[in-house]
Amino acid sequence: MSTPLFPHAHDKHALERGSDLAPRFNADGLVVAVAQHADTGEILMLAWMNDEALKLTVDTGIAHYFSRSRGELWKKGETSGQLQDVVELRVDCDQDAVLLKVRPRGDGGACHVGFRSCFYRVLEDGKLVEREKPLHDHD
Repeated sequence: MSTPLFPHAHDKHALERGSDLAPRFNADGLVVAVAQHADTGEILMLAWMNDEALKLTVDTGIAHYFSRSRGELWKKGETSGQLQDVVELRVDCDQDAVLLKVRPRGDGGACHVGFRSCFYRVLEDGKLVEREKPLHDHD
């Protein structure tokens, strides 16, 4: 068995008020991660992190995630140029969610479909309506 990359919070106080980053990964070994633009506050994307992705994010200052569909570590922007420089990393009260305040590089986008944010559609009258223009066309 491999050595854990993060400590385990031994009690509720340590988890909720302690100074150690002790993420509570779900049964699949993942924690949800929200990427927010550090300057505008816009929510860019939601993704997942395993312990390795979180450790690399902390160590490098560049957002890393875990792709559930591909089953592998994913350095955001490695192929698109949309690297995400982490300005601040926060966890929620029980450390089962991560908030990354990031500054995207490249064209400033975060969405693999070509939009700045993955949240580019709005529900109106029961239908999804695109409210943004894509930064570029998606193949």
